[in-house]
Amino acid sequence: MTGEGRFLGEKATGMAFLLKRVERPRELKWYQAGAMLYGDWGTSKAYVLGIAFALAGHASWFFLGCMSILVFVVGLCYMLICRTYPDGGGVYSSVKHRSQLLAVIGAFLLFADYVVTASLSTLDAFHYFNVPHPELWAIGSILMIGALNWFGPSKSGTVASWIAVGATLSAGLLIVFTIPHITQADLRLPTTGLFKNWSVFVGIVLALSGVEAVANMTGIMVQPVEKTSKRAIWPVLLEVSILTFLLGIAMNSIPGLSGHTEDMLSALGDHYIAPWFGKLISVLFGLLLLSAANTAIAGLVSIQFVMAKDRELPAFFAKLNRYGMPGVALAVAVGVPIIVLLFSSNIVELAALYAIGVVGAITLNLGTTATNFKLQLKKRERLLLLVSTVVLFFIEVTIAIEKRNALIFALTILGGGLLLRWLAKIIVIPVPVPGIVPNSSVLTVSEAKEIAPLYTSTSLVALKQLNLHVLNDAALRAKMLGENAIYVSYVDEMPPSAEFLDEIEPSRDSLEVFAKAEQEMEKKGITVVPVWQIGENSGKMIARAARELGVNTVMIGTTRRGRLVNILRGDVLRTLVTHLPKECRLLISG
Repeated sequence: MTGEGRFLGEKATGMAFLLKRVERPRELKWYQAGAMLYGDWGTSKAYVLGIAFALAGHASWFFLGCMSILVFVVGLCYMLICRTYPDGGGVYSSVKHRSQLLAVIGAFLLFADYVVTASLSTLDAFHYFNVPHPELWAIGSILMIGALNWFGPSKSGTVASWIAVGATLSAGLLIVFTIPHITQADLRLPTTGLFKNWSVFVGIVLALSGVEAVANMTGIMVQPVEKTSKRAIWPVLLEVSILTFLLGIAMNSIPGLSGHTEDMLSALGDHYIAPWFGKLISVLFGLLLLSAANTAIAGLVSIQFVMAKDRELPAFFAKLNRYGMPGVALAVAVGVPIIVLLFSSNIVELAALYAIGVVGAITLNLGTTATNFKLQLKKRERLLLLVSTVVLFFIEVTIAIEKRNALIFALTILGGGLLLRWLAKIIVIPVPVPGIVPNSSVLTVSEAKEIAPLYTSTSLVALKQLNLHVLNDAALRAKMLGENAIYVSYVDEMPPSAEFLDEIEPSRDSLEVFAKAEQEMEKKGITVVPVWQIGENSGKMIARAARELGVNTVMIGTTRRGRLVNILRGDVLRTLVTHLPKECRLLISG
């Protein structure tokens, strides 16, 4: 059925069309995706080097080399994942093609990974800052990140990108200074047996964490996704695998090296350049680790929100506060990492908890893709996925056998999550259809664009609540121009989420605002074309609707949010002005 049929049919029947297709603008360029990937994947060298030396001493270079090979192979596998699932290649999205239950299990394993990412990253950050009681500082920082995110996702992406650039340049400079000393490295081969060596190798596979991030982004990448994802993955993959290995060799060139499990990069900077550089690299990587923790907490919120909207978790996990952030989901995202830190503040112990989640999620993603014979994969590509799956499966089994705490942690997360899923299935809360709303129809931007020839309008009114001043001004403008309709835009806010749903229910608030706006405009002889969107950036979404619908005027009311809130989460008006087409005017009504 066309957009016109849906729109007119709903107006005639007065029925609420509760499920709408989510339209995701593909605006993520390769360098943006690469920067986001590095912020998640590139932080691994901050703790992997120290853990490797603590476990294997001067044989650590060998295990770091094996890990780099595994990272490289898994990176190649994720290039295939991104190509195969251009609308979402993260474990929750991709595994749905095989089994909904397996997809849920994969999501909970990723949840476990994000939990320990937040705990480990904040703890190691304060080891780099060299403060007393880093575990207390880590708990305090997680609480602070949660408090800031209560006001909605903070607009810290630009700052995080500059930190990532600084950290990369400092690591590259460190490599330059270490090259003359590589020949002096005390490199030894492992002397223990096969099983012991395998155990050490399993203990340092943490550098795999973060690779899932790029697969989660495919649904918003610029087309063609295969090209964009490759260009995003290659630089980060080479940096993570090669640079970590070279720094591992340099680490073995320091005479009498001991300790520094938590801040090995600082020790390298002190020895090869100067103490001031060691402090600089500590600050940069400490900040990068805190940024990674913020990303992990956002990921935890996103998983809960999307699964609740997908009816895989109770609905209250998706209930938004007034700033567009799911309060319960945020509380869980902050509380669980803190609980982990209360039980363990040892980097090596946390590393074991870390690995079991990420390796499990990656194994599921690669394994289900390799065994899905409906997918267009070449034989060598499928073989690569299968071999990688087998290796990762044995790594996961080894962690489960040798690290009892890791197994208990994973089973606790998985068991608690599946219990909540069961409750969500048996306690069915009917979706409320507002009886007082005479017309609860909404259109997506593409549907509104389809019926644009039927409704002459050059104005779009952006509403978050009923604003009679804006509507009166819009009606006067429409009559002056001889137009019979206006577009009314409402953006349902949501936390940042790469794991987007295909369909979602418009909120009750949006339906009520549309209905009341239509009542008011009907009195003035103007037809309302309701344009509904969902996203994390209201200003950008309104600008997109204006551009797609070809209007030349956007009308919006002033915000009631305080200055502090606008600073923390970004001002809608400022974002709207930045992204509106040059030929489009913005009218602000008090």
